Amino acid sequence: MRNFFKTVAVVTVFSVSEKFLGFLYRIFLSRTIGSEGIGLYQVALSVFALFLTIASSGTPITVSRLMTKYRSEGKNEKVYKVITAGLTVTLAISIPLCLIFFLTGNTFSFMFADQRCMNIFLVVLPGLIFTSVYAVLRGVFWGNKDFLPYSIIELLEEICMIIAGIALIGSATSVYQGAFRTGVAVLISYIFSFSVATAVFFFRKNKLKNPVSEFKPLLSSSLPITVMRTANSFAVSLISIILPARLLLAGMSPTQAMTTFGAAVGQAIPLLFIPTTLISSFTLVLVPEISENFYKNRHFYLKRDVEKAIKFTIFITCLFVPVFTVCGEEIGVLVFGSYECGKYLTASAYLMLFMSVSIITTSILNSMGKEKQTLVYYVISGVLMLASIWFLPSVIGIYSLLVGFTFIYGLTTILNLILINKMCKEKPVYLKFFIGSVLILIPTVLFGFMLENLLLPLLGTFLTFMIGSIIMVIVNTLLYLCFGMIEPKNFFRRVKETLFPKKIKRKSASS
Repeated sequence: MRNFFKTVAVVTVFSVSEKFLGFLYRIFLSRTIGSEGIGLYQVALSVFALFLTIASSGTPITVSRLMTKYRSEGKNEKVYKVITAGLTVTLAISIPLCLIFFLTGNTFSFMFADQRCMNIFLVVLPGLIFTSVYAVLRGVFWGNKDFLPYSIIELLEEICMIIAGIALIGSATSVYQGAFRTGVAVLISYIFSFSVATAVFFFRKNKLKNPVSEFKPLLSSSLPITVMRTANSFAVSLISIILPARLLLAGMSPTQAMTTFGAAVGQAIPLLFIPTTLISSFTLVLVPEISENFYKNRHFYLKRDVEKAIKFTIFITCLFVPVFTVCGEEIGVLVFGSYECGKYLTASAYLMLFMSVSIITTSILNSMGKEKQTLVYYVISGVLMLASIWFLPSVIGIYSLLVGFTFIYGLTTILNLILINKMCKEKPVYLKFFIGSVLILIPTVLFGFMLENLLLPLLGTFLTFMIGSIIMVIVNTLLYLCFGMIEPKNFFRRVKETLFPKKIKRKSASS
């Protein structure tokens, strides 16, 4: 257990550092190319993400899960075969996709409402091959529980993109040129991470074996995940195409539509994923454990790990929800200089809870081999999402996206939790914790609004945000303690074990 928390701590440090640098870079982009430039870049990248999802989204987690399964069965030779199968499948998809677009010129420019996005998309497209291969290698690191190289490469990739972006964008003379050069920086970072990951892969003495026997189990397991994530990326791409067009029909000018879209999708929505940055490292380390316990029929440990994952996710996310609900406008102005972004943050803060729980529960179910069920859940909620952005922009404008995301993450959260209960022979207990956490948010948010009204006229935007956020986090945590929903002794003991493992070891040995 001590090694588990130590691994989580290490991965968290790298993950938070990576996301923090990415956050600073997004601020830089907002200040240099503005909401319109971010909108152009976001639309192009969302279409690229669709093809990246098709090429490699289901393969990494499937390679990781099958590696865990084969090792638990003592079939070590099959581990290398499934790795090779994953790389082969990824290359067989990504290379033809690139060739199709480069050989047909601008035939597919109809995909973009703003034609400037096409050139940005094409400059990033070669990265599809490099980052698809890297995605499979990332799955190998997960399967080997080799989290340190993965964490370092992810951080270095982010640093590479930021350095390239700042160097290229600084001399841009227009919004379009800035957005185009942002795409070039992304391509450079993909080539970098591919090169480093490939070197580490062979340095760790991984091998390539004849993959023929593993194509069927790999595709059988990865296809539902790929279809689900492709549907997700396709939905995001459709949003990037449909929503600006529907906003135009609702009476906005092209510049207004792209600026509003950029403020919501390029600025506000990424901030809502901040809690998942802290949760992702915990999930990354825990999911292979859940998969191993599931296949070895360790029902008690499976129950314990599922409870741990869901409760940790809820607790961390609920620390952020009051801050974004109360101080969303201040965050938007301070970070991006955008009041529109701030208003959207305040309105959508509640989504963070559904986002986080939906993501963690989907990962848990996929590690148990329930990819087909999670796909069905996503398709149902995705249809409702698309209906929202088609019919509602004329009524509520950009907030139609908020309604759609509520369908996506809210419905999948409920369905995933029901299925997890069915899958575990020893039922995990988390419903009381979930309901209690939601109820605790109410007094915290009300207290936060009262505090904001008191401090804002006296201290201004920045100090109100800083002081108010800290106090709300403290109040929220104290409420958890008062109602006995978290155990401080266990928490601090685990922190101590993580930070000072040698000291604890010596103490126990001497006693």
